[in-house]
Amino acid sequence: MKIIETPYYSFKIGRLPQGCELCVKGLKSVLFVTGLCHRKCIFCPISDKKKNKDVIYINERPVSKDSDIIEEIKLCGSKGVGITGGDPLLKIDRTINYIKLLKKEFGKDFHIHLYTSLDVVNEKNLKELYEAGLDEIRFHPELIDEEKHLKNIDLALKYDWNVGIEIPVLPDKKEKITKLIDSISKKVKFLNLNELEYTDELSDHNYVCREHDSYAIAGSEELAMELLDYCTNKELNVHYCTVKLKDWVQLKNRLINRANNIKKWYDKVTDDGMLLRGAVYLDTTGELKDLNKLKEVMKKYKNFELDENKYRLLTSVKSIEKLKNRLKREGLFPARVEEYPTFDLLEVDIEFL
Repeated sequence: MKIIETPYYSFKIGRLPQGCELCVKGLKSVLFVTGLCHRKCIFCPISDKKKNKDVIYINERPVSKDSDIIEEIKLCGSKGVGITGGDPLLKIDRTINYIKLLKKEFGKDFHIHLYTSLDVVNEKNLKELYEAGLDEIRFHPELIDEEKHLKNIDLALKYDWNVGIEIPVLPDKKEKITKLIDSISKKVKFLNLNELEYTDELSDHNYVCREHDSYAIAGSEELAMELLDYCTNKELNVHYCTVKLKDWVQLKNRLINRANNIKKWYDKVTDDGMLLRGAVYLDTTGELKDLNKLKEVMKKYKNFELDENKYRLLTSVKSIEKLKNRLKREGLFPARVEEYPTFDLLEVDIEFL
């Protein structure tokens, strides 16, 4: 088997898992079912607001009810979800309910894959996951002292779903990873190798970034390519997923999909999936929050829309540029805004005119 460079800044041997095929097209949403986890991995990328907290998110959106998940998936045009955490199996009933909910809402072809650890799976929870409709399970083995749990892969192989291993490529763990590959190559359908991304804890362990403008850890890609070469003699599908793929392809495509689905008449969508729009603020700090005043302003102008969450009015960039002097004479602050099309509409740039 040979190594092939993909159009997505990654490399593969054989075929990509179905979950990855959808992901690179931006057609997967991320369902974060809990931040609780029994492991303390130094490479864990979870933010402090989620880590070790029992919170639920669908993409960037906090979840308080099932309809939040359904709505976000529809807005993104997703054809599947990846269920992650924390460890989803620490909240197994919640995870099972979500799998059933999504299969019922979107149909049996809606693809669901899940990440978990080998030491928390057992015959009971694997049976429940399979019967709920899970399509693909990805195990995150610990590279330190994981031998005793590898036998649990056999429990998952009893079912008709895709079973794979996914690990970050720690540049100083070549021997451990090659040993793992030898152990699983004839069992699982795929191996995903992820380029190691920066975390504060990795920095504390003397890992450094490859370049000053990159979150990729030095040495990770070099080892990944060595591991790919090692796998050419194995009967195993392998995908090396780069940081560049995650940022420039996966995330970008999901943002473009969501932007095109939520854009209003006044929005323009950039090549990166950002929203360009005109806005009117009551001040430049965001501290003045007066919806009644904004509603009064709306009475004077056509084609303005009230954004109650961010206490501003929205319109097209063309309109805001045309009206900027009049608005400023009234003590208002017109701006050209570029922001993410995500649930929180995070601003990338606010240019006051």
